[in-house]
Amino acid sequence: MSKKSIILFFLLSFFSVALFAQNNEFMDKVNYKGAFGSSNWLKGWTALDHYSFLAPDKTPGSGSTITITDATINAGDVVYWTADNTYLLDGFVYIEDGAVLNIEAGTVIKGKPGQGESASALIICQGAKIYAEGTASSPIIFTAESDDVTDPNDLVLPATNLWGGVILLGKAKINTTAGVGNIEGLPVNPKTQYGGNDDWDNTGVLRYLSIRHGGTDIGEGNEINGLTFGAVGHKTTIDHIEVFQNNDDGYEWFGSTVKCKFLVSAFNADDGFDHDEGIRSIMQFLFVIQDENYGNHCGEHDGGTNPEDGLPYAYPQVYNATYLGSGMNSTNPENDQLFMLRDYWGGAYKNCIFGDFGGKAINVEDLPTGNDSRSRLENGEIVFNNDIWFDFGAASTFPDLVASQPGTDSAFVSDYLMVSANNNTLEDPQLLGISRQRDEGLDPRPTADGPAYQSLAEYVVLGVKENIYSNVVPNKYELSQNYPNPFNPTTRIQFSVPKASNVKLTVFNILGQRIEVLVDGYRSAGTYEVNWDASNLPSGVYIYTIEGGNSFLSKKMTLLK
Repeated sequence: MSKKSIILFFLLSFFSVALFAQNNEFMDKVNYKGAFGSSNWLKGWTALDHYSFLAPDKTPGSGSTITITDATINAGDVVYWTADNTYLLDGFVYIEDGAVLNIEAGTVIKGKPGQGESASALIICQGAKIYAEGTASSPIIFTAESDDVTDPNDLVLPATNLWGGVILLGKAKINTTAGVGNIEGLPVNPKTQYGGNDDWDNTGVLRYLSIRHGGTDIGEGNEINGLTFGAVGHKTTIDHIEVFQNNDDGYEWFGSTVKCKFLVSAFNADDGFDHDEGIRSIMQFLFVIQDENYGNHCGEHDGGTNPEDGLPYAYPQVYNATYLGSGMNSTNPENDQLFMLRDYWGGAYKNCIFGDFGGKAINVEDLPTGNDSRSRLENGEIVFNNDIWFDFGAASTFPDLVASQPGTDSAFVSDYLMVSANNNTLEDPQLLGISRQRDEGLDPRPTADGPAYQSLAEYVVLGVKENIYSNVVPNKYELSQNYPNPFNPTTRIQFSVPKASNVKLTVFNILGQRIEVLVDGYRSAGTYEVNWDASNLPSGVYIYTIEGGNSFLSKKMTLLK
């Protein structure tokens, strides 16, 4: 009997009928019916706009300046900010549990100056939502009170530390012992909590936002990032965001499974993109450019804190990033390593360009004892594939571009980068223009027939619903009973792989009809956990199977709504 026949026979032994699942990965989770919310996405590109069928945009700031304090918006409120007004944040403004903040395209939000307890910032708390949907022609701007956004010459640049920033707090898993925490950069209180068990949490939509001139210091060495993600879940949409001249990191993730596209980190004082506490986001189209005089790592990536090897393991996946430092010949002393990978971080960068950096390319933590990022690299859980590296001030060969740690040999990193199958190259990507001056000379697009268009990695990612649960090598293929069971609407499925191999995890109904493929691809040895969302399915019995090597295992689970 064939394997397909065995599957069908097994499934037909159960007695409930289900329908095909609807794939909800495609959809943005919005809070309105119809094609339009607060953003008119027809503007700027359609014939409807060109021939003046569409109503004109509101003139930003033509109405009132409305001061917003923490008392302005209460738990459960539904609030609308419109583009004709300017909104002035006075202190820490918390959008609390159950509240919804809607921001119209073209709206300008300003933060009052102040340090410590007098700082100003917008915080979206656990259970609250923000729908801030700008457009390319009418972005939503967060900036300082002193910034006249109609005059590009009103501030002397660089201008940082003029207000706080934007902070999103969700309920996704983080890998600390407690599983919850209070976010960096804010006073410790219940409204600053983040973390939980819902990787599919939804904090809303941010689209076409520019966050400028922030990074207030609220304590010794405790600055607010431009945009902070505290355990933000996968149903949240982050798309076309810029952080410009922030006094700390451009972006920092604490845990989080949020999907992100088109992120700009420009001329920020510390790191471009900072990872902590088990980030597992999927990202594409990321751009960093650092000031010629300041800026540290383009990517400072930590796996965990307490413990460093806590679960779930960090595994973000990034495609199509361009990271530019302070310049190959910059004297910026902080431009020491473009990447700092430590604290058991793992992740993937594919089809990327890294360079124009004063120091070395990469530092991978290598400890005498215990778990470190070197072990993640050697287990195949740090991936750099089909990437271009160019113009580093420290050296021009891979062995010399890897930062050495006292008492260790960094050859394990350079050897990896030079493996031909990984397709990393040291060559000029032929970018059209790199400039850090206001001379219209910045054009980070590569020449159309240049190396950036050659030898691309396939766009295959580890499912966002899937966590690397443990890299302890099991002795056989295993499929655990889902938990909880019965469930509504989400459940977790663990499976173990004894050796690197192709694995397929599939859900069927009892008629043998395939509902969804949860995993399909190459996996290193270890134990994995998949979170399955059956929101669009009716109650019933479902069967899940795993195929790997010569093994085939199956179990049933019950959805009760």
